[in-house]
Amino acid sequence: MATCEVCGNDYAMAFEVHAQGSVHTFDSFECAITRMAPICEHCECRILGHGVEVDGRFYCGAHCARAADPVGARLIQDAAPV
Repeated sequence: MATCEVCGNDYAMAFEVHAQGSVHTFDSFECAITRMAPICEHCECRILGHGVEVDGRFYCGAHCARAADPVGARLIQDAAPV
């Protein structure tokens, strides 16, 4: 049994996430996301996909990056050109 570091649940099927030299224990993906997923600097949603980074700030997508930083994010695209 292991205890989730977010909700405190002692759960036989808890799992570990190893990231940046630290080990985290969770009982669900929901708790893992709550603790580990970055937050969009514009709309404040949790970034569950790749997201984008502009000048060290993280955004959920190109729209939020351009809304927050029109100059810095002018070349950011959600999809690669074909």
